[in-house]
Amino acid sequence: MDSLITAAGRALAAGDPLGALKRVALRDDAPALALRGIAMAQLGDLDRAKALLRRAARAFGPREAVARARCLVAEAEIALVSRDLGWPPKALEATLAAQGDRVNAAHARTIEARRLLLIGRLDEADRALAAPEPGFLPPALEATPELVVAGIAIRRLRTETARAALARARRAAQAAAIPALAAEVTSAALVLDQPAARLVGHDGERPLRLEEVEALLASPALVVDACRHVLRDAEGSVPLATRPVLFALARALAEAWPADVSRDELVKRAFRARQADESHRARLRVEIGRLRAELRPLAGVSATKRGFVLAPRRALEVVVLARPVEEEHAAVLAFLADGEAWSSSALALALGTSQRSVQRALDALSAAGKVQAYGRGRARRWTTPPLPGFATALLLPGPLPGS
Repeated sequence: MDSLITAAGRALAAGDPLGALKRVALRDDAPALALRGIAMAQLGDLDRAKALLRRAARAFGPREAVARARCLVAEAEIALVSRDLGWPPKALEATLAAQGDRVNAAHARTIEARRLLLIGRLDEADRALAAPEPGFLPPALEATPELVVAGIAIRRLRTETARAALARARRAAQAAAIPALAAEVTSAALVLDQPAARLVGHDGERPLRLEEVEALLASPALVVDACRHVLRDAEGSVPLATRPVLFALARALAEAWPADVSRDELVKRAFRARQADESHRARLRVEIGRLRAELRPLAGVSATKRGFVLAPRRALEVVVLARPVEEEHAAVLAFLADGEAWSSSALALALGTSQRSVQRALDALSAAGKVQAYGRGRARRWTTPPLPGFATALLLPGPLPGS
């Protein structure tokens, strides 16, 4: 490899894409095309970067399988940044490891782990990171897996694990001396200190940080979890994600506890009726009976003169854990709040729902001025400013402890 290619590669590793381009901008041989593609990706011109990397992969000969695999790894990373999450995992890691390129094999594994984290497959992301690492990794490649570890821990509400991983990532980013990587670590760390949910009760509400949410879910209280539509105490849980009417009733009763809730108010909350008539009251009796049956391990529902009251069996306190933002399409906004441009197909994959459902949500949010789109057809992407002052971890898919 000639000296210009070596110097350009070192410039890219140090986070200096302009320095790399100065050395290879006028060259069209395969190594130069690959380095130009990576440089353009670092500068944010992702379309141009993909085109250059594909040209480079075609230009490498049949005996240059490792070089071609490295181009595909770079293209996979661009796909991740572009939120093109449907790309099928390729055997890039095995190809690189078989040829002794364990550093780039580890990088390919980290890219796949980041993709799995984005779409909520936390166990698979864990397994992707569990493979043994080579004896030495550059500091930049040490920081990225730690960010994934922190992301998994945040989604699982393990804040101590997340802080430890972020501390390791911060040290690696400082050793790498790459400003963009240091900024990414700093941004990830902010999530732990922002409000992530709200504690709602009869006496008002207050914001909670992630570690406070973790402590609440580990407490002996009966928690009505409006982030995952689950009721839980120290000894068990009752999921109501597929029973929206029952959950609405349970939440209304929990917010008023220890007081009762009138029948008319329960009808409004559960059935969204402005005025309760006899048919609504009859339906309410049926749904309360169903709620009693579902909640029997955790609580009872007793009738009062004006309505009903929740009576926990073991817990001494009842609290409601609510989302940081009460929004019909909050999960879509949570993904868009990362500042990246998402396609509707990538959002559908991440949310585990149909693309048509996501498109309807995006249309509604666009009409409300909360998101904006650019591009057309398959190139259409959606963005929104970050939700100010709120962490969105509890809006994203993935089980919480005890689910």
